[in-house]
Amino acid sequence: MKKRILAYLDYVDGILKEDDRDWEQEIQKHKDQIAFFSHERLVHLLVFMLVAICTVMSILAYVLSSQLMLLPLIGLLFVLLVPYCMHYYLLENSVQKMYEQYDEMQGKIRPYFSKPKG
Repeated sequence: MKKRILAYLDYVDGILKEDDRDWEQEIQKHKDQIAFFSHERLVHLLVFMLVAICTVMSILAYVLSSQLMLLPLIGLLFVLLVPYCMHYYLLENSVQKMYEQYDEMQGKIRPYFSKPKG
């Protein structure tokens, strides 16, 4: 997924340097990709939250019971939590970048809202 999203962002950055494009068609394709990656982002947020809740619950169970058998579970959950956090961070920032690209595409065909520079 990481390769795909980064390749797509590079592709859109490349076409934004052009002026003679069918921007209506490109905008529609871009909106489809935004929807796809937004759905992916939501799924990963839910999984990330589930793993985080399970991690906290396992830590609390260990603190309350002092059972050493919980330590491997806590370690495993931390091993899952860190990559999920990094992947969700990539998805969130990439979708935000796609929103900016969308605004820039819209600006190619008509006056459109754009964030102030600076």
